[in-house]
Amino acid sequence: MVSSSTHEIFLAATPGLERPLMQEAVERGFSGATVVPGGVTVTGDWTEVWRANLLLRGANRVLLRFAQFPAVHLAQLDKRSRKLPWADLLKPDVPVRVEATSRRSRIYHAGAARERVEKAIADTLGTRIDPEAEVKIMLRIEKDMCTFSVDTSGELLHKRGYKLSVAKAPLRETMAAMFLRECGFTGGEPVVDPMCGSGSFVIEGAEIAAGLAPGRDRSFAFEQLATFDADAWQRIRGTIETGAPQTLFFGFDRNPGAVDAARSNAEAAGIADWTRFSQATVSALKPPPGPPGLVIANPPYGLRIGDEKRLRALYGSLGKVLMERFSGWRAGIVTSSQSLARATRLPFEPAGPVVDHGGTKVRLYQTAPLK
Repeated sequence: MVSSSTHEIFLAATPGLERPLMQEAVERGFSGATVVPGGVTVTGDWTEVWRANLLLRGANRVLLRFAQFPAVHLAQLDKRSRKLPWADLLKPDVPVRVEATSRRSRIYHAGAARERVEKAIADTLGTRIDPEAEVKIMLRIEKDMCTFSVDTSGELLHKRGYKLSVAKAPLRETMAAMFLRECGFTGGEPVVDPMCGSGSFVIEGAEIAAGLAPGRDRSFAFEQLATFDADAWQRIRGTIETGAPQTLFFGFDRNPGAVDAARSNAEAAGIADWTRFSQATVSALKPPPGPPGLVIANPPYGLRIGDEKRLRALYGSLGKVLMERFSGWRAGIVTSSQSLARATRLPFEPAGPVVDHGGTKVRLYQTAPLK
Protein backbone atom coordinates (compact mmCIF):
# COMPACT_ATOMS: atom_id res chain seq x y z
CA MET A 1 0.00 0.00 0.00
CA VAL A 2 1.00 3.67 -0.29
CA SER A 3 1.98 3.97 3.37
CA SER A 4 4.61 1.23 3.10
CA SER A 5 8.20 2.47 3.05
CA THR A 6 9.29 -0.08 0.45
CA HIS A 7 7.51 -0.59 -2.85
CA GLU A 8 7.86 -2.57 -6.02
CA ILE A 9 9.08 -0.21 -8.73
CA PHE A 10 8.63 -1.18 -12.37
CA LEU A 11 11.08 0.16 -14.93
CA ALA A 12 9.49 -0.08 -18.38
CA ALA A 13 12.01 -1.13 -21.03
CA THR A 14 12.04 -1.09 -24.80
CA PRO A 15 11.13 -4.71 -25.71
CA GLY A 16 14.39 -6.57 -26.24
CA LEU A 17 16.47 -4.24 -24.05
CA GLU A 18 15.40 -5.49 -20.63
CA ARG A 19 18.75 -7.12 -19.85
CA PRO A 20 20.94 -4.02 -20.30
CA LEU A 21 18.40 -1.99 -18.30
CA MET A 22 18.71 -4.51 -15.45
CA GLN A 23 22.51 -4.20 -15.62
CA GLU A 24 22.23 -0.42 -15.47
CA ALA A 25 19.88 -0.60 -12.46
CA VAL A 26 22.32 -2.87 -10.62
CA GLU A 27 25.25 -0.56 -11.38
CA ARG A 28 23.25 2.39 -10.10
CA GLY A 29 22.64 0.61 -6.81
CA PHE A 30 18.96 -0.28 -7.09
CA SER A 31 17.90 -3.27 -4.99
CA GLY A 32 16.41 -6.52 -6.22
CA ALA A 33 16.72 -5.80 -9.95
CA THR A 34 14.88 -8.56 -11.81
CA VAL A 35 13.95 -8.88 -15.48
CA VAL A 36 10.20 -9.35 -15.95
CA PRO A 37 7.99 -9.16 -19.07
CA GLY A 38 8.22 -5.62 -20.40
CA GLY A 39 10.94 -4.34 -18.12
CA VAL A 40 12.71 -4.63 -14.80
CA THR A 41 11.44 -4.55 -11.22
CA VAL A 42 13.40 -3.10 -8.31
CA THR A 43 12.40 -2.33 -4.73
CA GLY A 44 12.77 0.86 -2.76
CA ASP A 45 11.15 3.92 -1.23
CA TRP A 46 10.07 7.12 -2.96
CA THR A 47 13.61 8.47 -3.12
CA GLU A 48 14.50 5.46 -5.28
CA VAL A 49 11.60 6.32 -7.59
CA TRP A 50 12.96 9.83 -7.99
CA ARG A 51 16.48 8.51 -8.49
CA ALA A 52 15.33 6.06 -11.17
CA ASN A 53 13.68 8.84 -13.16
CA LEU A 54 16.74 11.05 -12.85
CA LEU A 55 19.52 8.53 -13.52
CA LEU A 56 18.43 5.55 -15.60
CA ARG A 57 19.19 5.95 -19.29
CA GLY A 58 17.37 2.83 -20.45
CA ALA A 59 14.00 3.14 -18.69
CA ASN A 60 11.07 4.45 -20.74
CA ARG A 61 8.98 5.18 -17.66
CA VAL A 62 8.98 4.40 -13.93
CA LEU A 63 5.85 3.01 -12.29
CA LEU A 64 5.32 2.57 -8.55
CA ARG A 65 2.99 -0.29 -7.65
CA PHE A 66 1.09 0.75 -4.57
CA ALA A 67 -1.88 -1.62 -4.13
CA GLN A 68 -3.15 -5.05 -5.11
CA PHE A 69 -6.33 -6.96 -4.35
CA PRO A 70 -8.60 -9.56 -5.99
CA ALA A 71 -11.93 -8.55 -7.51
CA VAL A 72 -14.35 -10.60 -9.58
CA HIS A 73 -17.02 -7.98 -10.32
CA LEU A 74 -17.30 -4.21 -10.65
CA ALA A 75 -19.06 -3.65 -7.33
CA GLN A 76 -16.19 -5.37 -5.54
CA LEU A 77 -13.66 -3.27 -7.44
CA ASP A 78 -15.59 -0.11 -6.53
CA LYS A 79 -15.78 -0.97 -2.82
CA ARG A 80 -12.12 -1.91 -2.46
CA SER A 81 -10.93 1.04 -4.54
CA ARG A 82 -12.65 3.43 -2.15
CA LYS A 83 -10.66 1.99 0.76
CA LEU A 84 -7.30 2.76 -0.80
CA PRO A 85 -5.44 5.66 0.92
CA TRP A 86 -5.65 8.01 -2.04
CA ALA A 87 -4.85 11.02 0.15
CA ASP A 88 -1.41 9.54 0.87
CA LEU A 89 -0.64 9.56 -2.86
CA LEU A 90 -2.67 12.24 -4.65
CA LYS A 91 -3.25 15.94 -4.06
CA PRO A 92 -6.92 17.00 -4.14
CA ASP A 93 -6.09 20.04 -6.30
CA VAL A 94 -4.06 18.14 -8.93
CA PRO A 95 -6.08 16.50 -11.73
CA VAL A 96 -5.63 12.79 -12.36
CA ARG A 97 -6.48 10.30 -15.09
CA VAL A 98 -6.94 6.55 -14.95
CA GLU A 99 -6.01 3.88 -17.47
CA ALA A 100 -7.22 0.28 -17.12
CA THR A 101 -6.53 -3.00 -18.87
CA SER A 102 -8.14 -6.40 -18.30
CA ARG A 103 -6.92 -9.83 -19.30
CA ARG A 104 -8.31 -13.25 -18.49
CA SER A 105 -10.56 -11.83 -15.77
CA ARG A 106 -14.23 -11.83 -14.90
CA ILE A 107 -14.10 -8.04 -14.94
CA TYR A 108 -13.60 -7.97 -18.68
CA HIS A 109 -14.71 -4.43 -19.53
CA ALA A 110 -11.64 -2.22 -18.99
CA GLY A 111 -13.60 0.96 -19.66
CA ALA A 112 -16.15 0.18 -16.92
CA ALA A 113 -13.32 -0.66 -14.51
CA ARG A 114 -11.65 2.65 -15.25
CA GLU A 115 -14.87 4.55 -14.57
CA ARG A 116 -15.30 2.86 -11.19
CA VAL A 117 -11.79 3.80 -10.10
CA GLU A 118 -12.20 7.36 -11.38
CA LYS A 119 -15.40 7.73 -9.36
CA ALA A 120 -13.77 6.23 -6.28
CA ILE A 121 -10.94 8.79 -6.46
CA ALA A 122 -13.28 11.72 -7.16
CA ASP A 123 -15.73 10.79 -4.40
CA THR A 124 -13.16 10.07 -1.68
CA LEU A 125 -10.64 12.83 -2.42
CA GLY A 126 -12.47 15.39 -4.53
CA THR A 127 -9.80 15.22 -7.21
CA ARG A 128 -10.85 16.29 -10.70
CA ILE A 129 -10.64 13.60 -13.38
CA ASP A 130 -9.02 14.88 -16.57
CA PRO A 131 -8.11 12.61 -19.52
CA GLU A 132 -5.18 14.95 -20.28
CA ALA A 133 -3.80 15.06 -16.71
CA GLU A 134 -0.09 14.48 -16.19
CA VAL A 135 -0.70 12.32 -13.12
CA LYS A 136 -1.84 8.87 -14.23
CA ILE A 137 -3.13 5.92 -12.21
CA MET A 138 -2.82 2.59 -13.99
CA LEU A 139 -5.01 -0.42 -13.18
CA ARG A 140 -4.09 -3.83 -14.53
CA ILE A 141 -6.60 -6.66 -13.99
CA GLU A 142 -5.16 -10.07 -14.74
CA LYS A 143 -6.67 -13.37 -13.62
CA ASP A 144 -9.04 -11.41 -11.33
CA MET A 145 -6.13 -9.68 -9.53
CA CYS A 146 -6.20 -5.88 -9.58
CA THR A 147 -2.82 -4.15 -9.47
CA PHE A 148 -2.62 -0.37 -9.08
CA SER A 149 0.38 1.68 -10.16
CA VAL A 150 1.13 5.36 -10.52
CA ASP A 151 3.16 6.61 -13.47
CA THR A 152 5.84 8.72 -11.80
CA SER A 153 7.51 9.87 -15.02
CA GLY A 154 4.89 11.75 -17.03
CA GLU A 155 6.34 12.19 -20.49
CA LEU A 156 8.35 9.18 -21.65
CA LEU A 157 11.90 9.29 -20.34
CA HIS A 158 13.57 9.29 -23.76
CA LYS A 159 12.45 12.92 -23.84
CA ARG A 160 15.52 14.22 -22.05
CA GLY A 161 14.48 17.82 -22.43
CA TYR A 162 17.15 18.92 -24.89
CA LYS A 163 16.16 17.56 -28.32
CA LEU A 164 15.05 20.66 -30.18
CA SER A 165 15.60 19.23 -33.64
CA VAL A 166 14.74 15.77 -34.95
CA ALA A 167 16.09 14.17 -38.11
CA LYS A 168 14.34 11.49 -40.14
CA ALA A 169 13.58 8.20 -38.27
CA PRO A 170 15.30 9.22 -35.02
CA LEU A 171 16.57 6.60 -32.61
CA ARG A 172 15.18 7.13 -29.14
CA GLU A 173 17.76 8.17 -26.57
CA THR A 174 16.86 5.28 -24.29
CA MET A 175 17.58 2.81 -27.11
CA ALA A 176 20.81 4.57 -28.08
CA ALA A 177 22.06 4.38 -24.49
CA MET A 178 21.29 0.67 -24.19
CA PHE A 179 22.89 -0.17 -27.55
CA LEU A 180 26.01 1.71 -26.42
CA ARG A 181 25.97 -0.37 -23.23
CA GLU A 182 25.56 -3.59 -25.22
CA CYS A 183 28.67 -2.61 -27.20
CA GLY A 184 30.66 -2.33 -23.98
CA PHE A 185 30.81 1.47 -23.97
CA THR A 186 31.43 2.97 -20.52
CA GLY A 187 32.53 6.50 -21.38
CA GLY A 188 36.29 6.22 -21.69
CA GLU A 189 36.65 5.90 -25.46
CA PRO A 190 35.66 7.92 -28.52
CA VAL A 191 32.43 7.21 -30.39
CA VAL A 192 31.97 7.76 -34.12
CA ASP A 193 28.53 7.64 -35.78
CA PRO A 194 28.86 7.84 -39.59
CA MET A 195 25.08 8.32 -40.06
CA CYS A 196 24.32 10.38 -36.97
CA GLY A 197 20.91 11.84 -37.82
CA SER A 198 19.95 14.10 -34.91
CA GLY A 199 22.86 12.81 -32.86
CA SER A 200 21.44 10.34 -30.35
CA PHE A 201 24.46 7.99 -30.17
CA VAL A 202 26.99 10.81 -30.03
CA ILE A 203 25.13 12.89 -27.46
CA GLU A 204 24.31 9.92 -25.22
CA GLY A 205 27.96 8.84 -25.39
CA ALA A 206 29.21 12.28 -24.40
CA GLU A 207 26.69 12.54 -21.56
CA ILE A 208 27.71 9.13 -20.20
CA ALA A 209 31.37 10.16 -20.33
CA ALA A 210 30.60 13.41 -18.50
CA GLY A 211 28.49 11.68 -15.83
CA LEU A 212 25.46 13.82 -16.66
CA ALA A 213 22.08 12.59 -15.42
CA PRO A 214 19.67 12.02 -18.34
CA GLY A 215 16.77 13.56 -16.42
CA ARG A 216 18.59 16.69 -15.27
CA ASP A 217 16.77 19.12 -17.58
CA ARG A 218 13.16 17.99 -17.31
CA SER A 219 10.27 17.69 -14.87
CA PHE A 220 8.45 14.55 -13.77
CA ALA A 221 4.92 13.58 -12.78
CA PHE A 222 6.05 12.58 -9.27
CA GLU A 223 6.57 16.28 -8.51
CA GLN A 224 2.74 16.61 -8.55
CA LEU A 225 2.13 13.84 -6.00
CA ALA A 226 1.47 14.15 -2.26
CA THR A 227 4.60 12.07 -1.60
CA PHE A 228 6.94 14.64 -3.15
CA ASP A 229 9.55 16.34 -0.97
CA ALA A 230 11.20 19.20 -2.87
CA ASP A 231 14.11 19.54 -0.45
CA ALA A 232 14.93 15.81 -0.56
CA TRP A 233 14.70 15.91 -4.36
CA GLN A 234 17.19 18.76 -4.56
CA ARG A 235 19.57 16.87 -2.28
CA ILE A 236 19.43 13.86 -4.63
CA ARG A 237 20.08 16.07 -7.65
CA GLY A 238 23.03 17.61 -5.82
CA THR A 239 24.78 14.28 -5.32
CA ILE A 240 25.43 13.71 -9.05
CA GLU A 241 29.14 13.93 -9.82
CA THR A 242 30.09 15.21 -13.26
CA GLY A 243 33.36 15.82 -15.05
CA ALA A 244 34.83 16.64 -18.44
CA PRO A 245 35.15 13.61 -20.75
CA GLN A 246 38.67 12.55 -21.65
CA THR A 247 37.82 12.15 -25.33
CA LEU A 248 35.65 13.65 -28.07
CA PHE A 249 32.57 12.19 -29.78
CA PHE A 250 31.99 12.45 -33.52
CA GLY A 251 28.94 12.41 -35.74
CA PHE A 252 28.82 12.54 -39.54
CA ASP A 253 25.90 12.63 -41.96
CA ARG A 254 25.53 13.34 -45.66
CA ASN A 255 22.44 15.44 -44.92
CA PRO A 256 23.38 18.99 -43.83
CA GLY A 257 20.02 19.37 -42.09
CA ALA A 258 20.77 16.38 -39.88
CA VAL A 259 24.18 17.81 -39.00
CA ASP A 260 22.60 21.14 -38.03
CA ALA A 261 20.00 19.32 -35.93
CA ALA A 262 22.64 17.29 -34.13
CA ARG A 263 24.71 20.39 -33.37
CA SER A 264 21.65 22.21 -32.01
CA ASN A 265 20.77 19.24 -29.80
CA ALA A 266 24.32 18.94 -28.47
CA GLU A 267 24.32 22.65 -27.66
CA ALA A 268 20.98 22.36 -25.85
CA ALA A 269 22.27 19.35 -23.90
CA GLY A 270 25.31 21.30 -22.77
CA ILE A 271 27.86 18.93 -24.29
CA ALA A 272 28.80 20.82 -27.48
CA ASP A 273 32.42 21.19 -26.29
CA TRP A 274 32.87 17.41 -26.43
CA THR A 275 31.09 16.68 -29.70
CA ARG A 276 31.99 17.30 -33.32
CA PHE A 277 29.43 17.04 -36.14
CA SER A 278 30.34 17.30 -39.82
CA GLN A 279 28.73 16.71 -43.19
CA ALA A 280 30.40 13.71 -44.86
CA THR A 281 29.57 10.63 -46.88
CA VAL A 282 30.35 7.12 -45.68
CA SER A 283 33.06 6.73 -48.30
CA ALA A 284 34.89 9.80 -46.90
CA LEU A 285 34.83 8.52 -43.32
CA LYS A 286 38.18 8.50 -41.50
CA PRO A 287 39.03 7.76 -37.87
CA PRO A 288 39.69 10.83 -35.70
CA PRO A 289 43.15 11.31 -34.17
CA GLY A 290 43.78 9.39 -30.97
CA PRO A 291 43.06 5.92 -29.64
CA PRO A 292 40.47 3.59 -31.19
CA GLY A 293 36.98 3.34 -29.81
CA LEU A 294 33.50 2.46 -31.06
CA VAL A 295 31.87 3.09 -34.44
CA ILE A 296 28.12 2.70 -34.08
CA ALA A 297 25.39 3.45 -36.58
CA ASN A 298 21.66 3.14 -37.18
CA PRO A 299 21.64 3.07 -41.01
CA PRO A 300 18.51 3.07 -43.21
CA TYR A 301 16.76 -0.32 -43.14
CA GLY A 302 15.00 -0.51 -46.49
CA LEU A 303 11.42 -1.24 -45.42
CA ARG A 304 9.87 -0.74 -48.86
CA ILE A 305 10.08 -3.25 -51.72
CA GLY A 306 13.30 -2.71 -53.63
CA ASP A 307 14.96 -0.57 -50.96
CA GLU A 308 17.12 -3.37 -49.58
CA LYS A 309 18.80 -4.02 -52.90
CA ARG A 310 19.60 -0.32 -53.22
CA LEU A 311 20.97 -0.15 -49.66
CA ARG A 312 23.34 -3.09 -50.00
CA ALA A 313 25.85 -0.80 -51.68
CA LEU A 314 25.67 1.63 -48.73
CA TYR A 315 26.20 -1.13 -46.17
CA GLY A 316 28.96 -2.60 -48.30
CA SER A 317 30.72 0.75 -48.49
CA LEU A 318 30.46 1.19 -44.71
CA GLY A 319 31.94 -2.24 -44.06
CA LYS A 320 34.78 -1.65 -46.55
CA VAL A 321 35.70 1.70 -44.98
CA LEU A 322 35.69 0.26 -41.47
CA MET A 323 37.83 -2.73 -42.39
CA GLU A 324 40.34 -0.61 -44.31
CA ARG A 325 40.62 2.45 -42.02
CA PHE A 326 39.39 1.57 -38.53
CA SER A 327 41.80 -1.10 -37.34
CA GLY A 328 41.45 -1.58 -33.57
CA TRP A 329 37.97 -0.05 -33.48
CA ARG A 330 34.84 -2.01 -32.58
CA ALA A 331 31.76 -1.65 -34.75
CA GLY A 332 28.04 -1.79 -33.94
CA ILE A 333 25.26 -1.72 -36.54
CA VAL A 334 21.55 -1.51 -35.70
CA THR A 335 19.41 -2.82 -38.56
CA SER A 336 16.23 -4.74 -39.29
CA SER A 337 17.83 -6.86 -42.02
CA GLN A 338 20.30 -9.69 -41.54
CA SER A 339 21.15 -9.58 -45.23
CA LEU A 340 22.04 -5.88 -45.02
CA ALA A 341 24.23 -6.59 -42.00
CA ARG A 342 25.96 -9.34 -43.99
CA ALA A 343 26.48 -6.92 -46.88
CA THR A 344 29.02 -5.07 -44.72
CA ARG A 345 31.21 -8.21 -44.67
CA LEU A 346 32.17 -7.26 -41.11
CA PRO A 347 33.10 -10.10 -38.73
CA PHE A 348 30.01 -9.81 -36.54
CA GLU A 349 29.55 -11.75 -33.35
CA PRO A 350 26.14 -13.45 -32.82
CA ALA A 351 23.38 -10.86 -33.24
CA GLY A 352 21.70 -9.33 -30.23
CA PRO A 353 18.05 -9.88 -29.29
CA VAL A 354 15.20 -8.51 -31.39
CA VAL A 355 14.33 -4.97 -30.29
CA ASP A 356 11.13 -3.08 -31.08
CA HIS A 357 12.05 0.24 -32.71
CA GLY A 358 8.71 1.96 -33.25
CA GLY A 359 7.10 -1.20 -34.61
CA THR A 360 10.16 -2.24 -36.65
CA LYS A 361 12.08 -5.25 -35.35
CA VAL A 362 15.79 -4.45 -35.26
CA ARG A 363 18.90 -6.14 -33.88
CA LEU A 364 22.36 -5.01 -32.88
CA TYR A 365 25.22 -6.54 -34.83
CA GLN A 366 28.63 -5.88 -33.30
CA THR A 367 32.26 -6.86 -33.76
CA ALA A 368 35.33 -7.35 -31.65
CA PRO A 369 38.20 -4.90 -32.39
CA LEU A 370 38.73 -4.92 -36.15
CA LYS A 371 42.04 -6.22 -37.50
